[in-house]
Amino acid sequence: MSKTIKVALAGAGAFGTKHLDGIKNIDGVEVVSLVGRRLDQTQEIATKYGIKHVTTDLADSLAIKEVDAVILCTPTQMHAAQMIQCLKAGKHAQVEIPMADSWADAQAILQVQKETGLVAMCGHTRRFNPSHQYVNQKIKAGEFNIQQLNVQTYFFRRTNMNAMGQARSWTDHLLWHHAAHTVDLFAYQCGSPIVKANAVQGPIHPALGIAMDMSVQLQAANGAICTLSLSFNNDGPLGTFFRYIGDTATYIASYDDLYNGNNEKIDVSQVAVSMNGIELQDREFFAAIREGREPNSSVAQVLPCYKVLHELELQLNS
Repeated sequence: MSKTIKVALAGAGAFGTKHLDGIKNIDGVEVVSLVGRRLDQTQEIATKYGIKHVTTDLADSLAIKEVDAVILCTPTQMHAAQMIQCLKAGKHAQVEIPMADSWADAQAILQVQKETGLVAMCGHTRRFNPSHQYVNQKIKAGEFNIQQLNVQTYFFRRTNMNAMGQARSWTDHLLWHHAAHTVDLFAYQCGSPIVKANAVQGPIHPALGIAMDMSVQLQAANGAICTLSLSFNNDGPLGTFFRYIGDTATYIASYDDLYNGNNEKIDVSQVAVSMNGIELQDREFFAAIREGREPNSSVAQVLPCYKVLHELELQLNS
């Protein structure tokens, strides 16, 4: 494919704008349609980014013949059905994490991908952050092996709001969204499947209906372990912090930044063509479309993560 890739983006919220900012830096790609819940707000964002077509219905965008691909940044509960809708409409599709909030739905997406042969990818961004790519390169070169991955995922969300502090129409989830990042990354970095998984959770929030605190333990087949702490109750430094404890070094990753065990910053600016993990994720999606290949973070590659999440959910509900 040598022509410009025409894209529809659904979900003009906090993460939708992150994708729009990243796509601006990618040659040969144009966002031609924007889907949002509220037409006035969606039109405002479309005007800012020069997007001509605006709608509140994904089907309207899928009906546009020139649209080659769709990026879904919609509420978690809509992801699986919309991925299947896009693929059945003949469009390549990338969905923000998580691709589904049930094991059955995750399997259904993969089945439709196999039937259509289209590029189907999930935004497991940690695979693309330069910080984690640096560690991955060390592992592949045989210079570093993970003994333990210690992860803190901390937010303050006692009310239902998004990453920009705006009111949200849907409820986030520690297990199916935030734990998914670490479950997938741990197996990916170890190059070894997860063979043990345990979880406990705190009280259910009376209004949001979700656990606000959770702890997860994982072990890979190669013996490496992972300890993950998650909270929506944390009134302090926010975000996710990864401590890689290995046989030759300690690395501390926070999104696109990386530090050694002495808190000295490591230059990762030459790891990839950008320092923006979302942009790198989108670059992989469009490159896979052009080259007719499976992308890193394809729905097939990340499917084992959702099996683990399913098993953890069964534990938590028992």
